[in-house]
Amino acid sequence: MEHYVIFSALYLPSMGGVEKYTHNLAAALGRAGRRVTIVTSRLSDDDPAEEERDGARIVRLPSRPLLNGRLPLPKRNGEYRMLMAALDNAGGDHVVVNTRFYPHSLEGLAFARRHGVEPILVEHGSAHLSFGATPLDAAVVLYEHGITARVKRYHPRCFAVSKRSAEWMGHFGLCAEGVLSNAIDAASFRGLSSGRDFRAELGLAADAFVASFIGRLVPEKGVGALIEASRAIASVEGRPVAFLLAGEGPLALEARAAQGPSLRLLGRLDEADVSALLATSDALCLPSRSEGFATCLLEAAAWGVPPVTTAVGGADELVGSGDCGVLLASPDGAEVARAVRALADDPDGAAAKGRAIRMLVEGSYSWDETAARLIEVCESSAISGTR
Repeated sequence: MEHYVIFSALYLPSMGGVEKYTHNLAAALGRAGRRVTIVTSRLSDDDPAEEERDGARIVRLPSRPLLNGRLPLPKRNGEYRMLMAALDNAGGDHVVVNTRFYPHSLEGLAFARRHGVEPILVEHGSAHLSFGATPLDAAVVLYEHGITARVKRYHPRCFAVSKRSAEWMGHFGLCAEGVLSNAIDAASFRGLSSGRDFRAELGLAADAFVASFIGRLVPEKGVGALIEASRAIASVEGRPVAFLLAGEGPLALEARAAQGPSLRLLGRLDEADVSALLATSDALCLPSRSEGFATCLLEAAAWGVPPVTTAVGGADELVGSGDCGVLLASPDGAEVARAVRALADDPDGAAAKGRAIRMLVEGSYSWDETAARLIEVCESSAISGTR
């Protein structure tokens, strides 16, 4: 049984897009008869160093959770060295490294070199990281270019989760060979629903148009634009609109202060409640400045919910000419409000877009297809004698 070792700096129980990508890809590889080990960061002492989950072995290396856990730094203590020695002893036939800008990613690339394996690097972004602070963002740009220069020394085969992410790799002088797309098991995701009725819980009007946001409450996700849009739309006559924000992050206090009839903060939701929220939503609102391929776009599509989104990674591939959703001309609050109001005033058109995107995702974005593509890529490396 071929052994796939996936290095992902962040993983469950953390709930971001990369974490879900790693989890679902590993499950699909398992269904295809491959053995999988996921090597990630241990951000909390409550997380086990090693465990078996859904058929995959999980190894969590001791780390320091810099920037609230968004940038884990390896803590190379005795336990770290012991776990890495055990990983080296087990080896691996194929090595996949998710994202290029973590020190953890360098660990995965070095592991691949020690074992004579050509690593597969998968990019998940489409713009520089942003923390909403100009001096810090400038430092992050320098950091990203610096660490990517180190990544290039390992000569990985480069892929991305979307066409937009593949193009972004060129910014760093990396050439993406293709796409290992983010995906979803649409029927399973719908089946996860907790059945919560968020409309009833929040006392929303029966005819309210619900535009949901799911993700970290950080500047680069466009949370500020959603707050502005909720204020703008509240002053316009017509069908009531409610923006429901599901997530946690540094902008939670600002969002909580802005709550009113047109904006509600739900906090962090587990996957079952996210599914229930989307089941009762009329649109997904994602005015983000950077995404590789946002998982929430696929989750919304599974329920036939059209997105209102910027042309970030994956969004333009799903929405296309506009038959499956709305691509925002700009990520500002006024534009978000205008686009959401247009959908609210055209329920038949919104429903048609929802049906179209659900059909597209169910037919073309499955995890088994992404895993099959990865297996093909890895086997081509082995056959060509690069290992």
